[in-house]
Amino acid sequence: MSLFVALRLVALVGTVLVGGTAAGESSRFIPGRDGEAPPALGLNDLAGRRHSLADHRGRVVLINFWATWCDPCRDEMPSLQKLKAELAGRPFEVLAVNYGESEARVSEFLKRHPMDFPILLDPNQDAARAWRVRILPASFLVDARGRLGYRVIGELDWATDEARETVRRMLP
Repeated sequence: MSLFVALRLVALVGTVLVGGTAAGESSRFIPGRDGEAPPALGLNDLAGRRHSLADHRGRVVLINFWATWCDPCRDEMPSLQKLKAELAGRPFEVLAVNYGESEARVSEFLKRHPMDFPILLDPNQDAARAWRVRILPASFLVDARGRLGYRVIGELDWATDEARETVRRMLP
């Protein structure tokens, strides 16, 4: 197999794995199975307050797994903030789940990059395992009835028309 063919095969597999198709489909939103219930989520924020997915029933929830050491995660954060601001007053919430870092490290990061959505701590990566997170960032959209709507693997600009419209279509 030539190097060119091997590289094309790697590119094709990579495209399919992140939700596109060989034909160039750009959608990064991987639909959940019909009626699929997401794993439970119950984590503390930096102030020690417990947050669960059940607390947000009736709202569309964007759950984003991230880490301070992950460049694509950091790059994605402003667009999450922008989407949340754009949907202010609507039944929508962002929950950012930090992947296994210390409270001190996350707090230091947030001093430099403030966010106005809950930052949850997953120190032992139990939630990440339950949600089958293998690549960061990884995001999940849960609908108002608590069903998994979409998965997004890898960085996404949440301020794009496609992302905003996908979320808006899910709103009750």
